[in-house]
Parts: sequence; C-alpha cells; structure tokens
Amino acid sequence: MHTLGWIGLGHMGTPMAKNLLQAGYKVNVYNRSPEKTTSLVESGAIKLYSPKEVVEQSDIIFIMLSNSNAVKDVLSQENGVLHTIHPGKVIVDMSTISPEDSVSFAKLVSERGGIYLDAPVSGSVGAAIASQLVILVGGEEKAIDICQPYFNLLGKATIHFGTNGKGCSAKLAINLLLGIIGQGIGETLLLAEKSGLDKEKVLEMISLSGMNTPLFQGKKDMYRKEEFPSAFMLELMAKDLGLVKAEADRLETKLPLAEAANATYRSANGNGKAKLDMAAVYLELKDQNNL
Repeated sequence: MHTLGWIGLGHMGTPMAKNLLQAGYKVNVYNRSPEKTTSLVESGAIKLYSPKEVVEQSDIIFIMLSNSNAVKDVLSQENGVLHTIHPGKVIVDMSTISPEDSVSFAKLVSERGGIYLDAPVSGSVGAAIASQLVILVGGEEKAIDICQPYFNLLGKATIHFGTNGKGCSAKLAINLLLGIIGQGIGETLLLAEKSGLDKEKVLEMISLSGMNTPLFQGKKDMYRKEEFPSAFMLELMAKDLGLVKAEADRLETKLPLAEAANATYRSANGNGKAKLDMAAVYLELKDQNNL
C-alpha cells in the first residue's frame, strides 16, 4: 500500500485528502498555514512541516494549490519538493495552472528522477466532498495506472488527454465554458429583470427548458436570494479566465466570448466580489446596469 502525501489544504484539498483517509490510506499532510491541517489530523492524517518532509515520507505526493507561483514555491523552496525527489516518486499536481508552467514543472521533476502528472479537476467543493470530480490528466500512462486507485476515490471519472500540460489545457477549456455559462445566466436574468419579468417565473422557465443544467440547479437559490456563498470563488474563476486569455494569445486564437467573460469577471473581482461564488458575476452585471 502506498503512503500518500498531500500539499495544499484549501476548500478543495481538504475534502479530497479526507476521502483518501476515509478509504484507509496513510496520508501525510502539509499546508503553508499549519492550522488548516487540524481537521485532517483529527481524522488520522500525519502533520508534517515542509514539502521536503512530505516527499521523504510519501510515495505519491498530491499538490492542490491556488496558482503557479504557489506550486513553484513548494517545488523549489529551501525545504521544497525538488530537494528530495528520487526515482519512483510520483508528483500529482491537481492545481489549475497554465499548460506551459505544467510542462516546466514536469521537466524539473523529471530531471531529478521523479514522475509528474498534471491532474486538475472539473468540479467544485460539493463534488470534491462527494468524490464526484472529473480528473483531467496529462503525463505518463504508467504513472496514471499507479495513481488510478486514488483517482477513483477522488472522482467519478479520469480522462487522460496526453502528455504533460494537456490536463491543464483541458481544465482551461472546461472552465472557459463554465465562465461563459455563468455570465450567460447572469445576462439572461438581467434582461428578464429589465423587461419587467418575474424572477421566480424566469428561474422556472430555465429549469424546464433545454438550457437547464446541473450547474444552474446548483446555483438557482443563489440567484433567487441574491446571496452567493462560495462553492467556487469568483477570484479563482477570474484567475482561470486570465490563463485562458494568455493561452489563446499564445496560440494566436480569437475567442470573443472568452474575451467578454474575462473582462466581466476581472471587473467583478476588482469590485469586492472576489470571495463570493463565481455566479456572483450576476451582481456585477446588475451593478454595471445600475440595478
């Protein structure tokens, strides 16, 4: 049985690591803010004090951090991951970062004999708790085979897209769609409101239409109450759309809806809505229209 390591215990990392613990696996945990390890330690995890210690005492190391800078830091800091990697260690980076950064990190890990997978996930906190994430993987097939039993505990499906970086490319693609749909719902409700339509009836109309989705149903009460407790923070959606724009520019690809969504979420992020759910882009649209 592999000993597992987990670095990054935010809104997503904590329930994911807990699912591995509940399945009976030994899990070593590290977080830059040590207090975030408490609930997992109470569930049986072993608290360690540096990324280096996690690598030394674990066979497979999962990383779930907010951005590329955070990943780079835990890899390359004085007591970081890269300082103790040796052949056989598998690093599974589940963070949402750029494909270029993912390829760069894979090279650093490979040069030291380790194996790196980029494995970001589609799904938010509820899906993480329920082990219903979709895991999007780039990297070596043999490493995926090693990690598959753990992926099966974290999600409902694993899709291998190819070489390192391709999992991150897939994550940007699906989150682009998420951002566009989020803005589309907001604009629909805004137009209906400006037209004098009853919001409850509009929500019913969407629910009964071909445009109904699990995403809409999951957030319908947020729109109804105009309260947006975070399942996926708007600041992270804004960050991901920024990554989409950078990748589109790199690929010399025109994405008009991506440009529009990026501008709106960036505005919302800068106007006090960063910590709300991404669906709060609706509030930003209302503010822009003085409603």
